[in-house]
Amino acid sequence: MATPADRYTHGHHESVLRSHQWRTADNSAAYLTGHLRNGMSLLDVGCGPGTITADFARLTAPGPVVGIDLAPAVIDVARRETAELGLTNLRFATDDVYGLSLEEGSFDVVHAHQVLQHLSDPVGALAQMRRVLRDGGLLAVRDADYGGFIWYPKSSVLERWMAIYHELTTINRAEADGGRHLVAWVHAAGFDDLVVTSSNWIYHRYDERRWWGQLWADRVLQSSFAEQCLENGLATHDELEAISEAFMNWIEQEDGVFIVPSVEVLARK
Repeated sequence: MATPADRYTHGHHESVLRSHQWRTADNSAAYLTGHLRNGMSLLDVGCGPGTITADFARLTAPGPVVGIDLAPAVIDVARRETAELGLTNLRFATDDVYGLSLEEGSFDVVHAHQVLQHLSDPVGALAQMRRVLRDGGLLAVRDADYGGFIWYPKSSVLERWMAIYHELTTINRAEADGGRHLVAWVHAAGFDDLVVTSSNWIYHRYDERRWWGQLWADRVLQSSFAEQCLENGLATHDELEAISEAFMNWIEQEDGVFIVPSVEVLARK
């Protein structure tokens, strides 16, 4: 199956991996963990640096857990970061979600976290996930919705950042507001037994503001997001500098808050 020429809006700069490495099953997949049992087989699609994947391996041991990502460099990070955890049921591999090399009906659970929003054909990807699920198996997908992001205090510069982000993801044929589309995508892929929930990441304490604001201050200047904005004429370097400064200023706001909402779907095959 041919792979559409998807371009990942964020890329794999350190500021992006810093965000992904913070994620755990507790803070990013709590809607799923209560359904996991020892001995289950699980596929983690778009696993990134593998922090959530490793948590799944602990929860399903001795059941096999496989984390896949299209980027070999990220798989190398996942292998390196989990090598000393002693998880003999965990492995990582490069693979393409549009044409998974795995056999039909191979897994009890297929999971994808913050993946579908970045794809030009999320329904096609979900169809592949459904193919490798066994009958009665569980799909678990979670995606943020940029259009639902909330922050305080107001900032016209951060509003400009949000507009630019939507423009860039449109160019990349991705869907920044993926969370609100998740139910429709899952239905279109052939699932009809859905449980739909939502949850938020909230950054308010100073340490939380510093972590979230700093990673975005870095990302808008140094990551693939910055390169693509300049390449597509969506922003000037001065504008990106101003956005970065706005995130740094937000960090210092004692009453500052940033809320990132996500929609979660569990679906049986």
